[in-house]
Amino acid sequence: MEQHVDVAIIGGGPAGVNAALVLGRARKSVVVIDEGRPRNRVTRESHGLLSRDGISPRELRRIAMEQIKAYPAVQFVKDTAVTITGTDGDFQITTAQATTYRSKKLLFAVGMKDLPLNIDGLTDVYGTSAFICPYCDGWELRDQPLVLIVHGEKAIHLAKSLAGWTDQYTICTNGPDEWTNEQREEIKQHNIPAFDAAIQRIESSDGMAQSVVLEDGTVIPCTGIFFAPKLVTGSDLPQALGCQTTEAGIVIVDEFGKTNVPGIYSAGDVASEMHLVVTAASLGALAGVSINGELLSEVWNSKN
Repeated sequence: MEQHVDVAIIGGGPAGVNAALVLGRARKSVVVIDEGRPRNRVTRESHGLLSRDGISPRELRRIAMEQIKAYPAVQFVKDTAVTITGTDGDFQITTAQATTYRSKKLLFAVGMKDLPLNIDGLTDVYGTSAFICPYCDGWELRDQPLVLIVHGEKAIHLAKSLAGWTDQYTICTNGPDEWTNEQREEIKQHNIPAFDAAIQRIESSDGMAQSVVLEDGTVIPCTGIFFAPKLVTGSDLPQALGCQTTEAGIVIVDEFGKTNVPGIYSAGDVASEMHLVVTAASLGALAGVSINGELLSEVWNSKN
């Protein structure tokens, strides 16, 4: 069985859903294929989104889905896109449930996925008192003693970012710090304690961090943690179709969300280094507008 649509959106996070909203309002037929395992499912609250600050990701999605029901040309399916063939104007998507969709345009909003956490106890606090983005969760941990689990250039960047929320933090690089001599001096000048011993475990109670214990016996009390996750692209399909990516797996797009492959767009965390809900949603909206404009132009030009 095949279904024909104007646009197939792979991924149903903020970027994919907002693109679907824009395209549904533009009277385009859309299918959103989403496996139903969002990266932010461990997060209790989403922040930085005007009028919805502090809302849970689940509630945000519920409201979005309820509002999109007003646009019947948009359908959501809980499934996984497995293979995609074809070219601009006629892409064929086959899913894990053996359904085939044919679409004129593709939008990848597949996000990023966390690799398994290899620090004992980190899973217990992730999303409750351990976070990755100070813009999302720094306010809740303001003026509290924190541990930053990060190394290399990212440690310098995170330390600078957190300075606006608290000056009580310790860096644990969990192995070699991978800093230059200048970076070590910079950390020292700002009186930031730093340890390179491996982390043995994180101690917590009911999801609230209490301390980070190092292999050398050092115990660092804390009430919160920020760490740099190891991420991979949410799907290999963009690369399989020839979309250019960065070394980090970010799909390279222009200011309109277009990839280098005709007819294929990308938006959200997979197409941006800025992983905020509001950013993902806005990039999805922009991609939706761009896709609609391209479809309209093609119809217009076909009548010339």
